[in-house]
Amino acid sequence: MIYVFDGSLEGLLTAVFEYFERKPKTVLLQTEKVFQPDAFTESLKIVNNRAKADRVWNGLQKRLDKQWRRRFYCAYLSELPEIFNSLFQFSNYIFNHPAGAEKNFGNEHVLAIAQIATKVEREKHRMEAFIRFQHTADGMFYCGIDPDFNVLPLIVKHFKDRYADQQWIIYDLKRRYGLFYDLLSVTEITIELNAKNLKQPTVQQLNGTEEMYANLWKDYFKSTNIESRKNTKLHVQHVPKRYWKYLTEKQLS
Repeated sequence: MIYVFDGSLEGLLTAVFEYFERKPKTVLLQTEKVFQPDAFTESLKIVNNRAKADRVWNGLQKRLDKQWRRRFYCAYLSELPEIFNSLFQFSNYIFNHPAGAEKNFGNEHVLAIAQIATKVEREKHRMEAFIRFQHTADGMFYCGIDPDFNVLPLIVKHFKDRYADQQWIIYDLKRRYGLFYDLLSVTEITIELNAKNLKQPTVQQLNGTEEMYANLWKDYFKSTNIESRKNTKLHVQHVPKRYWKYLTEKQLS
C-alpha cells in the first residue's frame, strides 16, 4: 500500500498514526508530487490531523533524545523525496522496538536520516557563514538565497542574535518565502516582486552608500590577498563555488 501525503511534517506524522491505527503489512509513503497511481497497488490519501500528529510527535519525543529529534527535523527539511519514506519507516521502527533502537545504524532508515541530517546541518552552517546583506534604500538589510535544503528555520536564531540591532530580510528564492526581522521578532513572509529584483536589488533599490562599502571591501580583499600563497583547491574545499554568489569579494567589478 502507498500512503500519499502533502509533504508537510503534520502530514507525515499523521501518516504514522494511520499506520498504527490500520496496521497494514507494508506501506510506502510518498508525496502528492511524486505519486503515480498504480492499478495493482492500493493507495490511501492522508488527511492532515493536528491531534494525531501531536500524539505521534509526543511519542517520538519520549523515545528520542534531543540530538535525534533534531536529526529527524533536519532530515525533513532536506525535502528529498526519498527521505519522507525513511522518516516514516524510522518512526514505525522506533515505536516497534525497545529504547535505543535509533542507535542501530545497520537499519537503512536510521543511517539515511543521520547522513541527510548531517548534510542539512552543513548547509545551515555555510549559510550562516556566507550570507552577505545589502543595505536597501528604505533602511532594510536584504539577502536573497537559494540553498539546496530548506534551512531558513535553522538559521533564525543565529541571525536574530547576531544582527539584533537592524531590520533584515533573508529570502529563499527557490522556495518563495523568507524571514523578516523587525527588531523585535522574526516572521515568515512572502514577497510578490519581480524574481530578478529579489535575487539582486537594483541600484535604485540600494542605499546610496552600499556600492561604496562594497567597493571598499573588494579593495581590502584584494590588498590582503597574497598571490604567491594562493591555493585554489584548498579554498574551494572551504568555500565551494556555489556559495561565491553570496560573497561581495567574489563579485569583482
